[in-house]
Amino acid sequence: MKPVPDAEVQRAYRVRITLFLIGTFLIVSILIVLYRGIATLNALEQIERERDSWQRPEDVIQALALKEGNAVVDLGSGVGYFALKFSPVVGKRGSVIAVDILTQPLLFLRIRAFLRNQHNIQIIHGEPDDPHLQTVMADAVLIANTYHEFTKPKQILDHVLQSLKRGGRLVILDHALPSPATEFPEKRTDHHEIPAELVDSEIRRAGFEIVSRQDRFVDRANGEHVWWIIVAQKP
Repeated sequence: MKPVPDAEVQRAYRVRITLFLIGTFLIVSILIVLYRGIATLNALEQIERERDSWQRPEDVIQALALKEGNAVVDLGSGVGYFALKFSPVVGKRGSVIAVDILTQPLLFLRIRAFLRNQHNIQIIHGEPDDPHLQTVMADAVLIANTYHEFTKPKQILDHVLQSLKRGGRLVILDHALPSPATEFPEKRTDHHEIPAELVDSEIRRAGFEIVSRQDRFVDRANGEHVWWIIVAQKP
């Protein structure tokens, strides 16, 4: 039998070492990603349990008038705080359409829905001027902690109006401006707040009817952290 040259042996050895190192790197990378993902999921659960104590999610669900079999849109869903709560309310015959323009939060929502066996949640990657909703398909739409981020609110409201069935509800929940700034409700700001008066007028111009409005729906930290809520409907 002809002996294998030392050069070929060394080459084969280097290939095996390289493959081993690559495999080890990939395994370690996957483990790190899994660890970070699990840590993020656990952190989300803890944050949302604390949020439950002040966000009044049951009252938001009541404002949407949800019932079994409904189709509800969570526009600006993020990682799914509200979408996951809507899922058992509308049941297997209903559907929750979660829309966001950011892909990473939607990925976490998809994972969370899978782990909870909540298969009635549909996920849509929207755009700043188009949430990609079907026409006349929704019984209710929630926009929570998102309206102040809209760069094209008129286009979004037009799409929402078209997506709702007649009598369908639009509920908007967002941060109020600090008290001194509420003297200028006609102005949009660069902060994470927006005056209820401005949103109220934009909703009316879009063709919605206002059902109710609470300017202090959530009031935390002695007035420094105030959320308002507007309930509207499609005529």
